[in-house]
Amino acid sequence: MQQAHIDSIKASPAYRRLIASRRRFSFSLTALMIITYYGFILLVALAPQVLAHPLYAGATTSIGIVAGVGIILIAVGMTGWYVLRANRTLDPSMRALLANANVNAAKETN
Repeated sequence: MQQAHIDSIKASPAYRRLIASRRRFSFSLTALMIITYYGFILLVALAPQVLAHPLYAGATTSIGIVAGVGIILIAVGMTGWYVLRANRTLDPSMRALLANANVNAAKETN
């Protein structure tokens, strides 16, 4: 693809909307992960006794272990959410933009 076609794609409003949408979604997921992780770290620092409680009387598993596994599951879930959105929305939109640019490029050369 020639630089002129790349520049025309980058200048299109649809491309800018797609990039802005992806950026908002990525930053939202990043903020959620930061809040989750640092919330856990603050809980460890400020209230370790809460995490040290066993799940039930006589249990060897504490609330802290469950919270740690929960953070890992949240990270995996958000990764899956991003991949799902990318596969269903972002990638098809980008393919459509590229196909449109290829059609326009073919018209220009003829």
